[in-house]
Amino acid sequence: MAAFYGSTIALITLLFEYIEYLYPDSLEYYVDPFSGGIRFAMASLIVLMPVTLFLMRAIRNDIARAAHKADLWVRRWALVLTVFVAGIMVVGDLIALINTFLGGDLTTRFILKVVVVLAVAGMAFFHFLLDLRGYWMIHQKRARTVGFGAAGLVLASIVAGFFIIGTPGEVRLLRFDSQKVQHLQEIQWQVVQYWQQKQILPATLEDMRDSLGGSTIPVDPQSGESYGYAVTGDKKFQLCATFNNEDANTSAMGAVIIREEAPRVKNVVDDTWGHVAGDVCFDRTIDPERYPPFKQ
Repeated sequence: MAAFYGSTIALITLLFEYIEYLYPDSLEYYVDPFSGGIRFAMASLIVLMPVTLFLMRAIRNDIARAAHKADLWVRRWALVLTVFVAGIMVVGDLIALINTFLGGDLTTRFILKVVVVLAVAGMAFFHFLLDLRGYWMIHQKRARTVGFGAAGLVLASIVAGFFIIGTPGEVRLLRFDSQKVQHLQEIQWQVVQYWQQKQILPATLEDMRDSLGGSTIPVDPQSGESYGYAVTGDKKFQLCATFNNEDANTSAMGAVIIREEAPRVKNVVDDTWGHVAGDVCFDRTIDPERYPPFKQ
């Protein structure tokens, strides 16, 4: 029953994550770019669902050999509890739906979540209610069919996740891109601090290395090479990196201005870190009023 509860919660969570992906909430401040919730729910289902089906099959085979075990108090208590919990979920789900409808706040996202809970809890309710009455022991072929159907539903849900989060290799490339942006932000801050201290920009990134202060210059975690850096003016500089994928914010925000400077090289000329795939350079200008020089 623990495996069943875990797999059921994982399935509902996974379907909720899909709904939120398809119908995003504009009020959400942060969206996980790596779909951590989807990955965890998928991992839970991959492990727990086979365990659930295997144990349920093993228990029914055991009862077929020793019929009196069907009436063991611990088994009947677990089945009654599950039917009770599933029934409460169905009733609560319907109450939430009607309450939201009366409040005029119905959205496609909310309705789909209600349908998911109603479907999963309803199937669990009727399955274990029939189990209490010994239906599945009498109709074992139907029990196997239901098991295969549940496994097929879960498998389809897991496969759908790969179309959203991508393969493990694609997720790794996204993580590389995220790390590169963090490194560029760190280098940008080091350049600004260098200018505040000396009122000149460093000629190269190596000029900012400070063994006494422990300052290090990040390198590209994917290639191991240094990031691109160039001085383009008195208070202007450029940071460059090679990205694997386009940043979702590049198209979603509509704030990133991209122009061709050279083959395969693009310049981002505002203050965001949105990027396309390939070689991307970010032009930055230090504002002396915002970042005044340090007093000597």
